Amino acid sequence: MKDKTLFEEDLKKLQKIVEELSSGKITLGESLKKYEEGVKIAQACSATLAEAERKVELLMKKDGKVSLENFEPADEEEK
Repeated sequence: MKDKTLFEEDLKKLQKIVEELSSGKITLGESLKKYEEGVKIAQACSATLAEAERKVELLMKKDGKVSLENFEPADEEEK
């Protein structure tokens, strides 16, 4: 449940950044900082979604029957 909470918080942060950038009320320097922060948050959200997708694939993998296999997050698999 902690991952979901962090994901939801990141989405809210990302939405706030988009609103701030769209407002046109911040300086170019602030815009660049916000954009960089937004890219980092978007990458983190993308990684979270990819991990969730891999978990679902593991659950649905065996002949359409739900089964659970050991799951190692991508970061640990690459090591």
